[in-house]
Amino acid sequence: MSSTSLRVKELLREKGWTTKILAEKTGMSESYLTHIKNGTRRWNEDSLKKLANAFEVSPLDLFAERRNRTDNIDNNVSMPEQSDIELKVQIVPVVGEIPSNPSPYNNQLMQTTTGYKDVFIPCLNTTDGAMFALAVDNNLLAPTFGKGDFLIVSPEIWTRTGDIAAVEYGNDTPIKAISQVTFREDFIVLESVNRKGAPIALVRGKDHFRIIGRVVQRIQKYI
Repeated sequence: MSSTSLRVKELLREKGWTTKILAEKTGMSESYLTHIKNGTRRWNEDSLKKLANAFEVSPLDLFAERRNRTDNIDNNVSMPEQSDIELKVQIVPVVGEIPSNPSPYNNQLMQTTTGYKDVFIPCLNTTDGAMFALAVDNNLLAPTFGKGDFLIVSPEIWTRTGDIAAVEYGNDTPIKAISQVTFREDFIVLESVNRKGAPIALVRGKDHFRIIGRVVQRIQKYI
């Protein structure tokens, strides 16, 4: 259980629902939902799942902790007084897992839940607000990527054949992974970046598959 406040009031306003309507959709009592809405009672995992299903959002999207850091970042960077080059610096949030639906809000929640709260990396000349930095905490992607690397992933940049991307695939239990993607007429082929696993062939229009974002940069952490 947790005392972390939820966005129930805000979501009710967005949907135009009353607490009674929410009670009907979740199967929970109006009294209990009123407490949850006002932050006077703690929620549990079961109620979190029911609320997420009713509002048709991810459970992470229910949390009220948001937009305090990621959306208001001081990105002032000291530069030489005279320069003919205009550099744009974007502060990218570091996450421990690939977010399903990257956005400034969801990335910040993923930071908190994976142990990287308030950890950011500066990147040059980027404009993708949903960009995130995936921390590589093992050597399963070696030798292409190693432990301590940060993979900058951009949902905005188009992924083409041969690119490495963060992907989601699988019909029953979707899997999120970093893979090299090859697009064919009838198939999408995913290859492990370490070339140790067998390629996975997904049938277009039949197997679930989507690109979460293309890996656009690798930042190595030297110790």
